Amino acid sequence: MEILHSKILGSGQPLCILHGFLGMADNWKSLGNRYATSGFEVHLIDQRNHGRSFWSEDFNYSLMAQDLKAYQDYHGIQSANILGHSMGGKTAMQFACDFPERVEKLLIADIAPKYYPPHHQQIIDALLKVPLEELSSRGEADKQLALHLSDWGIRQFLLKSLYWMEPGKLGFRFNLQVLRHKMEEIGEEAGGGCLFGSQSLFVRGDRSEYIADADIPMIRMYFPDAEVETIDKAGHWLHAENPEQFFQVTQKFLNS
Repeated sequence: MEILHSKILGSGQPLCILHGFLGMADNWKSLGNRYATSGFEVHLIDQRNHGRSFWSEDFNYSLMAQDLKAYQDYHGIQSANILGHSMGGKTAMQFACDFPERVEKLLIADIAPKYYPPHHQQIIDALLKVPLEELSSRGEADKQLALHLSDWGIRQFLLKSLYWMEPGKLGFRFNLQVLRHKMEEIGEEAGGGCLFGSQSLFVRGDRSEYIADADIPMIRMYFPDAEVETIDKAGHWLHAENPEQFFQVTQKFLNS
């Protein structure tokens, strides 16, 4: 089985961090360094079809939970704290349900276990319209994306995955051709109604609609020991929009 690519920072109790849809491990580098300096061995992990990890036609949360187990086995990790954002949060929830003995504490950033209808189509369409073979710089790629995506922050997030595949040839690190057909799988409910009894923290942005008050009973049905915290002045990318409060809240939970 292929092993997920990662960057490992620091030493201490393992903390595995899983990025969101179309993201990569590098999105968490700044916070990862902070967790590392506070006593954790931080594993910034690229999930399948993202970052520097392997590409596959197969893509669902059960498989991605198995990927994380194989990663832990390969690195000799018996159990770890697991932090996942958005799609990574769904993977983390599935992993906690499938392999509860491999989880110390579970941290979920701005996602509930419920089903979400596909809602990334505008981003996918914009990416598909970027003529990569004609571009010679990141700036040109941004100009092309801007024709279809007005949000500067989302464009910068996507452009982090742009790289030189070879001299003169740009490409994205995420597997767009597979992911464009997996919108339904990405929105799927995670955990399938399991019961995970260990400590859990769900963190949401006060400007995000991903975890509504109405979702909290479902969260506590599957994760009965769950705490829910709200990060101020933050939307769905709460760890990037208010990293200080996000770090303080999650660090307190990890050390509790």
